[in-house]
Amino acid sequence: MSRTALRICPLCEATCGLTLTIEGTKVTGARGDRDDVFSKGFICPKGASFGAVDGDPDRLRTPLVRKDGELREATWEEAFDAVAAGIRPVVERYGANSVGVVLGNPNVHTMAGALYPAVLIAGLGTRSLFTASTVDQMPKHVSSGLLFGDANAIPVPDLDRTDHLLLIGANPLESNGSLCTAADFPGKLKALKARGGALTVIDPRRTRTAKLADRHIPVRPGTDALLLAAMTHVLFDESLVDLGELGPHVEGVDELVQAVREFTPEAVAEACDVEAALIRTLARELAAAPTAAVYGRIGSCTVPYGTLASWLVDVLNILTGNLDRPGGALFPQAATDRTPRPAGPGHGFQLARWHSRVSRHPEAKGELPLSALAEEIDTATDEGEPIRALVAVAANPVLSAPDGDRLDKALDALDFMVSVDPYLNETSRHADVVLPPPPPSQSPHHDFAFNTLAVRNQVRYTRAAVPLEPGRMAETEILARLTLAATGMHGADPGAVDDLVVGQTLGKAVKDPHSPVHGRDPRELAAQLTGDTGPERRLDMMLRLGPYGDGFGARPDGLGLARLLAAPHGIDLGPLRPRLPQPLKTRSGRIELLPKPIVDDLPRLREGMRQRTDGLVLVGRRHLRSNNSWMHNVPALTGGTNRCTLHIHPEDAERLGVRDGEPVRVKGAGGEVTAPAELTDQMRQGVVSLPHGWGHDRPGTRLSHAAADPGVNVNQLLDGSLLDPLSGNAVLNGVPVEVAALPAR
Repeated sequence: MSRTALRICPLCEATCGLTLTIEGTKVTGARGDRDDVFSKGFICPKGASFGAVDGDPDRLRTPLVRKDGELREATWEEAFDAVAAGIRPVVERYGANSVGVVLGNPNVHTMAGALYPAVLIAGLGTRSLFTASTVDQMPKHVSSGLLFGDANAIPVPDLDRTDHLLLIGANPLESNGSLCTAADFPGKLKALKARGGALTVIDPRRTRTAKLADRHIPVRPGTDALLLAAMTHVLFDESLVDLGELGPHVEGVDELVQAVREFTPEAVAEACDVEAALIRTLARELAAAPTAAVYGRIGSCTVPYGTLASWLVDVLNILTGNLDRPGGALFPQAATDRTPRPAGPGHGFQLARWHSRVSRHPEAKGELPLSALAEEIDTATDEGEPIRALVAVAANPVLSAPDGDRLDKALDALDFMVSVDPYLNETSRHADVVLPPPPPSQSPHHDFAFNTLAVRNQVRYTRAAVPLEPGRMAETEILARLTLAATGMHGADPGAVDDLVVGQTLGKAVKDPHSPVHGRDPRELAAQLTGDTGPERRLDMMLRLGPYGDGFGARPDGLGLARLLAAPHGIDLGPLRPRLPQPLKTRSGRIELLPKPIVDDLPRLREGMRQRTDGLVLVGRRHLRSNNSWMHNVPALTGGTNRCTLHIHPEDAERLGVRDGEPVRVKGAGGEVTAPAELTDQMRQGVVSLPHGWGHDRPGTRLSHAAADPGVNVNQLLDGSLLDPLSGNAVLNGVPVEVAALPAR
């Protein structure tokens, strides 16, 4: 007998509500939840394939422990015994920093990934933290930290109300949005045009998003910051700057005038391959629009000037008065955010508090560049011990980071490695212990991170749609037990981790004069928490302490878990609204428009006006049916146009003797790969494209479908030496490559 259950989709950043059809314990169908307060029935191919993702027969069902050189099935008790025996001796002999932690993108798509890794890292005391942020988004965190004093204060475009949207390096019709949580992003862009608004897309490819635009500008890859700097120059040069209500909250405007003085449209036109007159038009239209928003993403982050480009996106929003106003770019307010503090000076944001051991890369937001992981393992220096043990949670850096071949070898040299992953993939195959979480249908879901980036304030929570299968362990318990085993508390009740966090959080809250529970007894508050599990109690606590919460009785009509459970389709908290100056945590308490690290990096951008790249350059590519390397083992998501081919313009192909469908060799600084060519005039001349996340051809994995059509690892073309210096983000786009035709097989 079939039944239905609600579930928030965890397969991309759109966080759509789903209605699952379930036969027994198997998900047999998925459709959009029309009553979901956020997505209102929207669904994409990934969400529609939820059942196939959930029921993938290659998902691991029991832990694996390496014995006599082979990974073999083991009990959970054996697995955690092995973790404790593998990690603790490394810490005790070589120190905390000899244990590295790698967190992949899927962490922010699960409750467990949001709640436990921070506790693990703090418990270990390690500074050897690497995440997927330094291959896709760290420039935005750094620019936000420098401008606003908070690396997580990221304004998002008010898609439902804006009159003018400028997208740079973003393709939301394929990605569904990134650092901008918006269910039905395509529909919102179409609605923008239907109400008479303007859409401009700046991208070297004529993507599906670009085809929808009123104007598509095929900029030369890697020159985004130059283009945005020239637009900023035009605003000053033509007296188009109008801060509006932002005026009292901004400092550094006069200094910025001088900083961009040299970046005239005429000076950058050749480097960008965009006519000066068009650059001036872009700036004028942005300034003239009743409301407008500039939004930049992957393509403008994963380039040599990623932080400068991310900074300039918000500079343009600020100078046109469009930051923090309806129809512009606003700061969301999630239900689990901390209680808003009064406006005023904060501690600010600081870079380079420590450095990587080998190449001395500065940390950003507590993280080191993922590109540096291999050298931190395989290179000895006088600056401390190499990484000798590794904890990887939902991470596959062999495919997602540059020079996977080197990392592949480095992982084999570790004393110990544990991987939390549902698959034996290109990275987890190196682990001594693999801890597999259950399928998403068997886990509860709340979006802690993505609600802080949502284009409408709302809150939703879904409990597990299917009971936990016998022999499985909840992902929250896996990470709690992993934390205990790695930090010297092996064997303790996993609930102790949640109790510790609850106690610490409430202890701080009662001492905070701005908290709704100031002066109360934290034990009395903890006793009031509801929920069937430790994670639910923590969610209840965060909701009640948050900006919409009941304050443990201080605001009787406020939020708590009980009220959220009574609203299975979620609770709408209203459109984004102006919040300044409250979100600002800079030392001045104002938006610091021209922070010193930016000033120090601008000479490098000035040099960029004079640099030219002869030959071909490479850019990445996203697809609606993919999310990095996650879903290539699902047949329903790998057909059609979702293939690992090299996109190349027909005129480039003719010049190189490349024919459609035939193999080509692509060579970069880190190595070479062979892929079939796909001729398309969607590419600008001089640019080729390979998608990210493929290369499933390494031995020792258990990805039967992905291995049958593995594709190639585009990141193997990179040697890891190219980084944005401020953020440590890998340069994945606009890198020089050589392409040569190969004989047909």
